[in-house]
Amino acid sequence: MPTSINILNATSLSLRDFEHLVQIVQSIFALPIFARDEHLDLEQAYDPSRRQFNSTVLLAQTLLMPNPNKNKLIPIVDVDLYVPILTYVFGEAQLNGTAAIVSLHRLSNLYYGIPNDHHLMLTRLEKEIVHELGHTFGLIHCHQFECVMRSSTYVEEIDFKKVFPCTACASALRTKINQQTNLQLPEQKEDFGM
Repeated sequence: MPTSINILNATSLSLRDFEHLVQIVQSIFALPIFARDEHLDLEQAYDPSRRQFNSTVLLAQTLLMPNPNKNKLIPIVDVDLYVPILTYVFGEAQLNGTAAIVSLHRLSNLYYGIPNDHHLMLTRLEKEIVHELGHTFGLIHCHQFECVMRSSTYVEEIDFKKVFPCTACASALRTKINQQTNLQLPEQKEDFGM
């Protein structure tokens, strides 16, 4: 069975928003994409001294979800994420793994005290989903200015990026998807009627 990507909604985003996200992710990865609502135990990841949620703890929860086919799982949350060595993160992923996570919290203009722009927030979310999923397929950060795999420290840096990987990253992604898909295919044996 080929790898699929499962986008897990742990936010208040609408079904319509998620249908659009599925289309974008499908156009880039050319794999089956599924979306569903999912509950994460946010309390387990909450750090009251920081008033934030540890993304690595939520990533560990994701890895405990039933996933017999080793598909890619990416929950979308709307809480403020961090890792202990950084003030905040937009998302986190297992390099060459099955799990990633992305937060809407700092992707919304409302966080920065400026008027809401729902379309801009969804565009940022698309880029972050593609970026984190790229890591799960083994892509590392890119130095091309507009590549979706370029690291983003500030939300403005996300705005400069395109949703698609650059030529080099797209080629590497295609190779890695083919490798991972071929690893999951059952071994073909010839039947000579014996």
